[in-house]
Amino acid sequence: MSAGDSEDEVGSSDRGMDRRRFLKMAGIGAGAVAVFALGSKFLMDKIVPAAADPRLRGSAADSWVMLIDLSKCDGCGKCTLACDAAHYVPSGQSWIQVYTVQDATGGTYHLPRPCFNCRNAPCVKVCPVGATYVDPDGTVLVDQTRCIGCRYCMAACPYNARYFNWTTPDYPPEALAHPYSPEEPWPTSKGVVMKCMFCAHNARQGKLPECVTGCPMGAIYFGNENEDAVTNGMGETLPFRKTLQDQGGFRWKEELGTDPRVYYLPARR
Repeated sequence: MSAGDSEDEVGSSDRGMDRRRFLKMAGIGAGAVAVFALGSKFLMDKIVPAAADPRLRGSAADSWVMLIDLSKCDGCGKCTLACDAAHYVPSGQSWIQVYTVQDATGGTYHLPRPCFNCRNAPCVKVCPVGATYVDPDGTVLVDQTRCIGCRYCMAACPYNARYFNWTTPDYPPEALAHPYSPEEPWPTSKGVVMKCMFCAHNARQGKLPECVTGCPMGAIYFGNENEDAVTNGMGETLPFRKTLQDQGGFRWKEELGTDPRVYYLPARR
């Protein structure tokens, strides 16, 4: 065999190796594309905004707000108990908590804290799968069928108003029989986030939130901002904007720019 024949044979062998290597890499690449396509479909299924869900019944004509008169709150915690009972809130959670706050003069007052259902909600912005979203009526909801349990929303919330199910909640039979929806989030499961949702299911039926009707002091008011009226369910209805202006209404941590839908009247006026 001549040197030229040997070189031709080697070149042919190399070309064969290159061809086999190319086909092998092409196969791997096609597989990767297929896996990526499946993964992308999964991610897109999760990322599609939940607001497109036809189950949503909120109306842009409504814009729910809550007003809490701190001068009336005696810290009894019955708003919390009413919320817990009505929503089968899992043990270890309370979607509306009542804090005891010390003011600048050394005195104390009580401050109920639900979810603030912010207009510029940080929790909505950080959710990677669209599980946290804003309903047309302004309520911030969590679709637990989409929630992946990353807890980014909990880290982003400056009010500590979100809760994580570390275990599967222990529900009574009537709660287990209830059909789940973001507006009525029970029964739920392990590994998802829960919170106050302004009793969206009640509001859409013309009813007040459970914390409002559960407060014996009439300290919590609820209503439609577009109608400029809020009520505590005890025969007292207030003009929303005028009350805020005349009685020194404020919002907690308003300086953060979250634009919360919960307003307070000061404890001492």
